[in-house]
Amino acid sequence: MELSRICVYCGSSAGSSPDFAAAARSLGGALARSGIALVYGGAAVGLMGVLADAALAAGGRVIGVIPRDLFSREVPHPGLTELVEVGSMHERKQAMFELADAFVALPGGLGTLEELTEIATWAQLGLHGKPIVTLDVGGYWAPFHTFLRSAVGNGFMKEENLRLIANVGAVGEVLPALRAYSAPRVGKWIGLDEV
Repeated sequence: MELSRICVYCGSSAGSSPDFAAAARSLGGALARSGIALVYGGAAVGLMGVLADAALAAGGRVIGVIPRDLFSREVPHPGLTELVEVGSMHERKQAMFELADAFVALPGGLGTLEELTEIATWAQLGLHGKPIVTLDVGGYWAPFHTFLRSAVGNGFMKEENLRLIANVGAVGEVLPALRAYSAPRVGKWIGLDEV
């Protein structure tokens, strides 16, 4: 699969473990060295800032997407290759989707979780087949994947849709997982006859 731009979702905080920032730094550098542009939320703070700084330091192209009303809270990164200003969080997510060939989630809070689950929901609905990967730094995403398996066990998801989001444990596994990704093609509804 051709990957020219990858969207990375991650926290605007750094988190409690230095491993989170180390993974963001490593991923940013790896994307740049692979000639892949980074698409992300545009901020200079937290893991977002670490990620962008690393990609830029390695000579990479970095595209930030940020709503104008967040400028006072999520300080825009001053050194970006391109800053896309949008009017709302909804427009931000749509722009990031349109700009990217694939998606990676580093650790983050509710915003990161919301971005990840929305892009996976769009895939489940068949709106796209772009690869989605979580980078499970220190087991951060393990409870999320346990939840997804619970949703299958409780009849709210089809087992095939567990493949919507691949999970890897190291930065070196991210690009191979994205390139090997194959979106499941199954109907969404459970308990209904599928046409």
